[in-house]
This record gives sequence, C-alpha cells and structure tokens, in this order.
Amino acid sequence: MSAPGEGARRVAVLASGGVDSAVLVADQSCQGQVVQPIYIRFGLAWERAEEEHLRRFLGSLPADCQALPLVALEFPVADVYGSHWSVSGDEVPDEDTPDSAVYLPGRNLLLLAKSSVWCALNDFGVVALGTLKGNPFADSGADFFNGIASLASLALGRPLAVLTPFAGSTKIEVLERGRHLALELTFSCIDPQEGEHCGRCNKCAERRQAFAASGLADRTAYADS
Repeated sequence: MSAPGEGARRVAVLASGGVDSAVLVADQSCQGQVVQPIYIRFGLAWERAEEEHLRRFLGSLPADCQALPLVALEFPVADVYGSHWSVSGDEVPDEDTPDSAVYLPGRNLLLLAKSSVWCALNDFGVVALGTLKGNPFADSGADFFNGIASLASLALGRPLAVLTPFAGSTKIEVLERGRHLALELTFSCIDPQEGEHCGRCNKCAERRQAFAASGLADRTAYADS
C-alpha cells in the first residue's frame, strides 16, 4: 500500500456523522486513499451534536485508516429555509413519519456546490457521498450526481468526479461493513437531547431498526432509554 501522498487518490468525503458517511470515510481511508472529511454547517438544529460525534468518531479510527483532520465549511441556509423544521427544531418528524418527511430541499445540491469549489482550490479531484441503495430523493440518483459533476467540472475548469460507493448497498450492509468501528459514535438524530440521540425521531427509528435487522449490538446512547 502506498503511503498517503505517494500516488494515492485524493478523495473528499462529505461526512455528516451518520453511519453511512462515517463508514465511507473509514472505508476509503483503509484502502490507502488520502481522505479529507468535510462537514458543512448549514445552521440546522442538530448540527452541534452531530459535528461533535463526527469528531469523536474520526478520532477513534484505527491507526491504519486515518483520515486528514476534519474541514468544516459554513453555508447557512436559514434565509432560504425560513421556518422549516430543520432550522427551527419545531415539529420534528417522529418515528411514525415516512421517509419523505425528512427531505431537506436541495441538500445534495447545496453540499456539492460548496464542497466542489473547495475541492478545486485544494487539489481534490473526487468528492464522495454515502448515498445508499433505494434513496428516494431526486438529488440522490445517478443522473443528478453525473450532471452536477459535469457542471462543476465546466464551472471550475478542472475535472471533478462525484462518487457514491455505497449506492448499491443497504444500511444493513454498511453496518456490517463497519462492524469493527466505533459505530456508537456515529450520529443519526434530528432532535438531539442534551447532545445525544432522542430515540423518538424518524432518523433514530431508522437507526434502531437497522441495527436490529443487522444483528449487531446497538451501543448508541438514546435519551428515551
């Protein structure tokens, strides 16, 4: 395996702190890539707890799977989202809501708009996301990712690839892939209580169901437990 910087591919990973992107950071790092985790602060209600968990998770990575120090970029959306629940923290979708309830308008468009410029200015030709199989949203399909990669390459005057290495995988398969990692340090909650998972929101329910289906022990600290 090449040492970082000696011919290794340079990959920026958009890391939210959730299981999928956290495992993606570890997976790419363990393959010998130079991996730059990027966290984008939109000003959403759960971000402080999410970023803290992400930093702890990155600090727990095995010695042979180290990523570069986290880069955090500011991209506030309150002026666009207005009173949307993700900003206000009011009427957060609970465990009985469908996936569509947690849609964040243009999230991947916003993530890639900011990160693609950063990549161009910092010599990263690849940006990766932890998008999973069956993601129902319009900005999570191959047409969108291919299109924005082409547009960003044109706008920035240099090639940029947008990759989704887990697009053929389910969350259960990603959990299995990361079973050797400190998955309890990942964060999936949209209504954190004192910095921990609430246990009652849509994303906490999804997390609990995935762990149960995978057969892996769920060591997550839930506020309702």
